[in-house]
Amino acid sequence: MIEVQGLTKHYGSVVAVNNVTFRVDIGTIVGLLGPNGAGKTTTLRMLAGVLGPTHGTISIAGSDLLESPLQARACLGYLSETSPLYPEMRVGDYLTYRAAIKGIKRRRRPDAVREALSSTHCDDVIDIRVSNLSRGYRQRVGLADALLASPPVLLLDEPTAGLDPNQIREVRELITTLRQSRAILLSTHVLAEVEAICTEAVVIHRGQLVAHGTLQDLRAGHRAADVALVVRDPDRLTPAICADLGWGLRPDAERAVESPSVDAGETLRFVVYPEQLTGSMGSRLEELVAVLVKSGVGVRGVNQSSRALETVFAELTSEVGTFAP
Repeated sequence: MIEVQGLTKHYGSVVAVNNVTFRVDIGTIVGLLGPNGAGKTTTLRMLAGVLGPTHGTISIAGSDLLESPLQARACLGYLSETSPLYPEMRVGDYLTYRAAIKGIKRRRRPDAVREALSSTHCDDVIDIRVSNLSRGYRQRVGLADALLASPPVLLLDEPTAGLDPNQIREVRELITTLRQSRAILLSTHVLAEVEAICTEAVVIHRGQLVAHGTLQDLRAGHRAADVALVVRDPDRLTPAICADLGWGLRPDAERAVESPSVDAGETLRFVVYPEQLTGSMGSRLEELVAVLVKSGVGVRGVNQSSRALETVFAELTSEVGTFAP
């Protein structure tokens, strides 16, 4: 597993990462998210042992990275954003060389190389020089390098960058398979990728941790799902009615006429804030509808929508404060 406590990195007066704490357990894939400059790559480099933290502790598979760096680094595979491959070497020779550096025994190296190439679908480039590979293939060779010693921990920085749609699907399927026996932390700008393969997410903004939890927790905990109401006589629907029950009328709520018919009603959107949410969402909706009807507001329909991760991410990285369910 990966366990990080109070991780901090200063570059002079600039605080790139500030007191970040989280963990990644075996069997989970955690997406490391944040805007450009948030501190994601700096965090991954510290976890990989490439950069030393200013403060804080890092444990990799039970070994302290600062006190026992060789033992800790032997338990992880690291794919950097731009894989530093040697362009003059052939793929097979490069991976054999990397296997030797990682301490894989000589008799085991050919099998380790073949397994890594097969896992990343790079068998057909084993005799090709790295300089002649496309960016997509270089990325896959970098991933093969990370898998060489079958490490229990994987750190992946933009693992599908430069891949075509078919290759992206293959790499995602591979990462999902690897999850069964590994703790995986991956950084990506593609939120669809997080939704496709990640079980949890860590969100960093301006060097600080602003959220850590399952994707469901992030959607439901930071802001509850939007609730669309189709109502008759919308002018009777006032913020005061909802406020009494702890519901907030979104300031930018738009009224959209469902059809030219007056009888069709209008759709208004509401948001439940976590500090106001007690009990189950279903019971709260029942209570809200009952009060609205009693107040003379005709409720024609209720639709609870699932909040997009993109929306949650935008809110988390534009606000001050933290959320950790």
